[in-house]
Amino acid sequence: MNAKDLKVVVKEKYGSIAKQSLSNDKIKSSCCGTSGCCEKIEFSMIGDDYNTVEGYNPDADLGLGCGLPTQFANLKTGDCVLDLGSGAGNDCFVARAIVGETGKIVGLDFTDMMVAKAIENNRKLGFMNVEFVQGDIEEMPFSDNDFDVIVSNCVLNLVPNKHKAFAEMIRVLKPGGHFCVSDVVTKGELPETLRSDAEMYVGCVSGAITRDQYINIIHDNGFENVAIHKLKPIPIPYKVLSKYMSEEEINDFKKGETGIFSITVSGYKSL
Repeated sequence: MNAKDLKVVVKEKYGSIAKQSLSNDKIKSSCCGTSGCCEKIEFSMIGDDYNTVEGYNPDADLGLGCGLPTQFANLKTGDCVLDLGSGAGNDCFVARAIVGETGKIVGLDFTDMMVAKAIENNRKLGFMNVEFVQGDIEEMPFSDNDFDVIVSNCVLNLVPNKHKAFAEMIRVLKPGGHFCVSDVVTKGELPETLRSDAEMYVGCVSGAITRDQYINIIHDNGFENVAIHKLKPIPIPYKVLSKYMSEEEINDFKKGETGIFSITVSGYKSL
């Protein structure tokens, strides 16, 4: 599947999740949201608990995250913040609680219906300094040096060209600005049968690269003071692993020789 086809898959699946949310249907909490999306993988990669976080809005939480990037993003009052893959606006509203009325929050999402859901949520909250834009992370519709901070939650692994994504991030950040993202990475070589499944791709697994590759891409695009704040394994049930792996591969997975992890990482653009 080429990059264009993968983007179509992502847009269709996340559009379906947003459509269910807009019609007030129940959303299954998992990295890929709905049970239809996760039909083949049958497990959840639930992110950190937002319930006690200031600014949290349950209506904007579709269960699509794998971390809590705002916890480590060093946001300050008055910051201009960009959320990549903003979904229904969950992390945007948390960031808004930190930056206050003098700050600005912009959410960028690939899916029209997700943007519509986020705008609806923001209308209910009445924030005048929060906006949502439809666009591609690989070609962001923003000028150079626009933002103080970029956050993202379980999205960049879905972007086919991660080099372009991080190149765009450093372009739109102000000098001295920084990013903090939560994402999915791997350790060791996952079986091709797992990686090639489009449903697994939308489920935040097949699009993932190794932790070392991920960190190298960040460095290659000019970011400095790169730091990993959190790294935790994502457990997968045996009945799921057995669909994609041999017994030997499953044993290696359980020993930690291969695996799937949630990572929260930050980096700075030079002054």
